[in-house]
Amino acid sequence: MKYKDTLNLGKTDFPMRGSLPKTEPLREKQWFDDDLYGKRLLQNEQKPHFNLHDGPPYANGNIHLGHALNKITKDIIVRYKNMSGFYAPYVPGWDTHGLPIEQQLTKAGHDRKAMPKSEWRNLAKDFALEQVAKQKKDFKRLGVLADWDHPYITLQPEFEAAQLRVFGDMAKKGYIFKGAKPVYWSWSSESALAEAEIEYHDLKSTSLFYANQVKDGKGVLDNDTYLVVWTTTPFTVTASRGVTVGPDFDYVLVKPAGQDKKYVVAKELLSTVAPKFGWDDYEVLEEHKGSELENITAYHPWDKDVAEVVMVGDHVTLDSGTGLVHTAPGFGEDDYNVSKAYGLEIAVTVDEKGNMTKSAGPDFEGRFYDDVTGTVITKLMDAGLFLAKESITHSYPFDWRTKKPIIWRAVPQWFASIDGFRQDILDQLDQVNFYPGWGQKRLHNMIAGRGDWVISRQRVWGVPLPIFYAEDGEAILDEAVIEHVAQLVEKHGSNIWFEREAKDLLPEGYTNVHSPNGHFKKEEDIMDVWFDSGSSWNGVLRQRPNLDFPADLYLEGSDQYRGWFNSSLITSVAVTGQAPYKNLLSQGFTLDGKGNKMSKSLGNTISPAEVGDQLGVEILRLWTISVDTSQDMPVSQEILKQVADAYRKVRNTMRFLLANTSDFDYQKDAVPFEKRAAHDQYATVLLNDLVKGVEEAYDNYRFNDVYSKLINFINVDLSAFYLDIAKDVVYVEAPNAPERRSMQTVFYEIVTALTKLILPVLPHTAEEIWSYLPDDSTDFAYLQDMPEVQNLPNANAIKEKWQTVMAVRSAANKAIESARSKELIGKNAEAAMTLYLSDAPLAAIKDLGLDMRLIMMVSQLDLKKEEEAAASVPSFDGIQIQIDKARGGLSPRDRRYHEDLGIDAAFPDLAGYEAKLVREFYPAAVEEGFEK
Repeated sequence: MKYKDTLNLGKTDFPMRGSLPKTEPLREKQWFDDDLYGKRLLQNEQKPHFNLHDGPPYANGNIHLGHALNKITKDIIVRYKNMSGFYAPYVPGWDTHGLPIEQQLTKAGHDRKAMPKSEWRNLAKDFALEQVAKQKKDFKRLGVLADWDHPYITLQPEFEAAQLRVFGDMAKKGYIFKGAKPVYWSWSSESALAEAEIEYHDLKSTSLFYANQVKDGKGVLDNDTYLVVWTTTPFTVTASRGVTVGPDFDYVLVKPAGQDKKYVVAKELLSTVAPKFGWDDYEVLEEHKGSELENITAYHPWDKDVAEVVMVGDHVTLDSGTGLVHTAPGFGEDDYNVSKAYGLEIAVTVDEKGNMTKSAGPDFEGRFYDDVTGTVITKLMDAGLFLAKESITHSYPFDWRTKKPIIWRAVPQWFASIDGFRQDILDQLDQVNFYPGWGQKRLHNMIAGRGDWVISRQRVWGVPLPIFYAEDGEAILDEAVIEHVAQLVEKHGSNIWFEREAKDLLPEGYTNVHSPNGHFKKEEDIMDVWFDSGSSWNGVLRQRPNLDFPADLYLEGSDQYRGWFNSSLITSVAVTGQAPYKNLLSQGFTLDGKGNKMSKSLGNTISPAEVGDQLGVEILRLWTISVDTSQDMPVSQEILKQVADAYRKVRNTMRFLLANTSDFDYQKDAVPFEKRAAHDQYATVLLNDLVKGVEEAYDNYRFNDVYSKLINFINVDLSAFYLDIAKDVVYVEAPNAPERRSMQTVFYEIVTALTKLILPVLPHTAEEIWSYLPDDSTDFAYLQDMPEVQNLPNANAIKEKWQTVMAVRSAANKAIESARSKELIGKNAEAAMTLYLSDAPLAAIKDLGLDMRLIMMVSQLDLKKEEEAAASVPSFDGIQIQIDKARGGLSPRDRRYHEDLGIDAAFPDLAGYEAKLVREFYPAAVEEGFEK
């Protein structure tokens, strides 16, 4: 017989390598084939509800890393909630209307203007559903369990109808109106944009300084005076209708040397602008407050029929320019607001494609707005009004889809006003819990400062605005009419709006005093897609019987504070008076390993599919909780490899625990807590603290805390301590020895608890582990509940005593390393240790009944009082520790030194207790002996 045959070397078929890319798809297929999602919900149907409402990703192309982060996090939350006492369904959704899909159709060679709108929309619908199918496959490959057979899709008739009813409710309350305010206008998309569809980039522009001659100085200024104005958008000079000053700023009348003209400029900016204009010497003639200049008029630079009015406005600053702001009310929100108060014309000289219109004048008509700067300068020079130009680089809004700069442009649009219920929205935000907390202030400030929401789009692929026009142009926003349209859409889909004439969309027999002849027109614009997704609380939460309104949680990227979080909040409060979410969780964006934003053009993106094929999606899922998602997160192949290393550590630890419980039956062999060895009690207390800490972290969405607690427990509490000392018990002691069964009890409790704790994050691995556990009460680990926090007796006292013991162990390890460096010993077992301790650690060791030889993993250990130590005994962390060469001979069985080797003549290589164990449990060894 061989010595190793008398050791309890654990055995398990649980593979060391996960082969995740191969095994994960097989396991996922089993989940979906067996309807694991449905089984868990059926098991929980009588439990309290928890509803995470899915924010719909846009259906266009395969998913990217941001999608993966989002969906994995949601899956983690839903799995955890289902395992911790809640009925937590998860209905995935998709956003399917809007410009990107129309752009894809154009790229594919389809011409929108060469076919009926309904035909174009059918093409768009088919394309969108293809993308939904593609993304659904991608999401399922991430191991996400959801109601994949019944998702919500914004093109579904029932969703569109619910959206129209939200619009109808808002219209009934007077929140919907039509106006010609300047909006973000994308000439590249030929449509108005919402704020959420804007992103900012640096843009180099030409700014101009020029003079407007006073026409009527109102007794304050002479008519030979010129107002020095500044603009960063030269094309808008064609639509200039005023000059705005700050009412409380000081303005000076300046006469440059050698000139007969006088100029008005802000006093504070005079020294800055004078060199730009070549005013080396000048005289200040007068000084006026901005309010004194109000209602003075000046000539338009080249259109003498236009009188520009001097207005006062709070938006004027002295940060740059001249303190006199060129004002074109058709091309800017501030310009519009101040001009409206003075009754000025809202002139618009650029069309939907960005080309100058006839009203701009013959020198400009038909030319692209950004190409006319030179002409503006020439006309100013010809009029003797040009003063200076300079290039500036400033942050400027771009269309987030086409990546082209936008312009502000006043065109008739439909708006949703929040002025009537803004305070209600802000009050509701006070009832919402935000993760991270700063999100509350961010969303509060956005709502507090938000203007009217432009909800109309000049496109085709979307939900129609259910508005009719009477013969005299009167807009019909009738509650019954909108409900009738909603019913038609619910039955036939929104294409019916584009297939039927207006009269066929109105209720039968409908009449209107504004249409005495019964003639009506229908609105051709569609709704902003943010109104689509922003109505999902009504189209999903209030429509499906197993869901609740408001949702317990909304979770999306931080860009959704101005997107889905925002539009959902506005529409929900407008209609129901309450926020659509009780809790709101936001995440940052994924960056490359160097901290740069991921971009296909930079070639620094990482495909979730590639990670799954190369490393397994478990690595991606583990990475998801390894980072602080409240801020932007770096990810690279190197970072993922580091996460893979952490995964292997988790896997190998679980394998060790499985192997060393393979001959253990928890129902028969478990040792009660009170009868466990001291180190086993301590490990139990540490496990209990882990369960409590991890579940609190899950509850509060602190997923990186889940990661750090799990990894710390595995690396520090288990690998560096408990499992390290365990081999001297589980391998060496008799199979049924009380001390071995005590340790196996804890092993089993650890492996089962850890399996449940990691399952939300690593479901493939957890299910694999579960299949190797002897407890086969359920087929799936996901049908188990989270481990409960135990009320362990004297837990705090046990931890306090062990803190003292572990401090001694830490010092002892340093003493051993010192002895090893001096080549006095090699392995720990070659050491005989003497500890000189004070009363506190001696009392703790005595109270715990510890075998310190086991805890220190040495062959011999003596405990003495600190006063017995000679001055020559070295000190480590304030504790004197003597390390000597172990006495006696080395046992080939337990690999320790013993002074009683061969006390049993039949076993000359074994210590006395080993010989006794072998005689009792391995009788063949008595007859055969051991191989040398």
